[in-house]
Amino acid sequence: MELAEEKLGEHHLDEKEVVDVVVRFAGDSGDGMQLAGGNFTDSTALYGNDLSTFPDFPAEIRAPVGSTFGVSAFQIHFGMDDVTTAGDALDVLVAMNPAALVTNVGNLVAGGLLIVDSGAFTAKNLAKAKYQSNPIEDGALDAFRVLDINISKQVLAAVEAFGIGHKAGLRCKNMWTLGLVLWLFDRDRKATIENLRTKFANKPDIAEANVAALNAGHAYGETAELPAGIHIYKVPKAKVAPGTYRNVTGSTALAWGLIAGSKLANIEMLFATYPITPASNLLHELVNRKEFGINTFQAEDEIAAVCAAIGASFAGSLGVTSSAGPGIALKAEGIALAAATELPLVVVNTQRGGPSTGLPTKTEQSDLNMALFGRHADTPVPVIATSTSTDCFEVAIEAVRLATKYMTPVMLLSDGYLANAAEPWKIPDVDSLTPFPVQHYTDAKDFKPSLRDDTTHARVWAKPGTPGLEHRIGGIERSFETGDISYDPDNHQKMTALRQAKIAAIADDIPLQEVVLGSESGKLAVVGWGSTFGAIHQAVKRARREGLDVSHIQVRYLSPLPKNLGELLGNFEKIMVPEMNTGQFINLIRAEYLIDADGLNKVAGQPFKIGEILAAIHEIFAVLGRQP
Repeated sequence: MELAEEKLGEHHLDEKEVVDVVVRFAGDSGDGMQLAGGNFTDSTALYGNDLSTFPDFPAEIRAPVGSTFGVSAFQIHFGMDDVTTAGDALDVLVAMNPAALVTNVGNLVAGGLLIVDSGAFTAKNLAKAKYQSNPIEDGALDAFRVLDINISKQVLAAVEAFGIGHKAGLRCKNMWTLGLVLWLFDRDRKATIENLRTKFANKPDIAEANVAALNAGHAYGETAELPAGIHIYKVPKAKVAPGTYRNVTGSTALAWGLIAGSKLANIEMLFATYPITPASNLLHELVNRKEFGINTFQAEDEIAAVCAAIGASFAGSLGVTSSAGPGIALKAEGIALAAATELPLVVVNTQRGGPSTGLPTKTEQSDLNMALFGRHADTPVPVIATSTSTDCFEVAIEAVRLATKYMTPVMLLSDGYLANAAEPWKIPDVDSLTPFPVQHYTDAKDFKPSLRDDTTHARVWAKPGTPGLEHRIGGIERSFETGDISYDPDNHQKMTALRQAKIAAIADDIPLQEVVLGSESGKLAVVGWGSTFGAIHQAVKRARREGLDVSHIQVRYLSPLPKNLGELLGNFEKIMVPEMNTGQFINLIRAEYLIDADGLNKVAGQPFKIGEILAAIHEIFAVLGRQP
């Protein structure tokens, strides 16, 4: 990774130019690691690096101090080239206590930089982390470049003048540490200082104490006689297309995509939901966007939320609801009601570790089967998946388009990793987005609610209360001819086939599947869906640099599948499908196309590492090399 090395300053610090770096901040859930990581991300984006982040925090609101299961971490991978994952091994680890060290040091590369708060390595905290002796003193960290500083002591001295007290002073440790890390990477503090003063605008003493701590950490790096081997990292700016960029998380991009979709459809939207991790941030973003015709409703439970969204669609607006796996299970009957009444509904599923409460703050892809089949009776719905944080914007627009055009519920799959991860997003030109305005039915002559579009098979969307368009719809089967209640067996057969054909026909209205990287035929295709994109893409890129004949295919449309997907997969000798589940998509393509495929399954609450997929690629080529 090193490109150059030169001496710097009177302290004889090495300045090392590298193409990319992975940094992780780790500490107690109350240590402010997410705030420190978020501010470092902003500074890095402003500097001009490409980046990807991975916030990783415990399920408990405030886990016991010093416990290993209460460690909160924020990882950022940034560099001068294309960055699509939060990185595999760590180059720099900031560990604010023994628990943060023991749970993260295994990911630090040999020779990596380890910054520890020696003031937190007390006998009590060491015991909580199951350390028999202090690793700072017993040689356990000899494989790393260790910078042990009594940060607690340093920060209390830095904020003493503000009179905020011992406890509040220690809460500034994250900013002192951030100041040091900003110095290590030659980052500007201006954005962080502005953020702090905005965040604590109502508490100016706290704001200025944090600013003082930040500046003190930075000054420590500039003036202290640091140990040999500690160096400043120089990461050149990324070469990106001209435009206006900003950092977005998947939740933010998804919210803005729903807003854009409603504007392109020229329709108001009701977002009805019930809070659940990790889906709640979608509500937090949309509740502040009333100026765009966005209405939000926090219901008393998940069932009420989906029914309120369906009611909004019946009234002529677009109903949207959101949850994670457990909440989607509760919404299943409501989603089937929307399918039976043929009303548009966007259902966002931000997947998390399961089953049941499972791992509520960790990521997984294990709701695919539920999205495809998790409703009673034959109830097909379109299912689409986001692949990156920024991709959430486009996928949300597409979900609105499909729901309103085909009068159907649409399931949009995201996950905890995408929801919380951030990356630079080039803000699109609004004029480049294609409108798809909704046309509510207005012709009262010979109206009946069973009228359909000849091409899409979509039922007409008539606003109730419009003179001459009064009608009733509901969950009981309806006559194909009149829309009235019907128990006729032949009619039920016809309506079931119609609902199935309507969704299947969407395959004619979505793009053909393309290869993301590589050729359209060859030895191996690595096929992914959802948030596996970044790790697959980098693994395939590295494998191709090694001369291996491997391609990357990423599927957005999961139901119906792209029309040419089976033919495309048939062009390869081997297929591999990495998934953060026990093998749900691989079973789908095996059943759909009768092709063999190798699965690579990870269900650990953590996203794939590039190295895991690259190792699996090497194993497949080792087998191919032995074949006659």
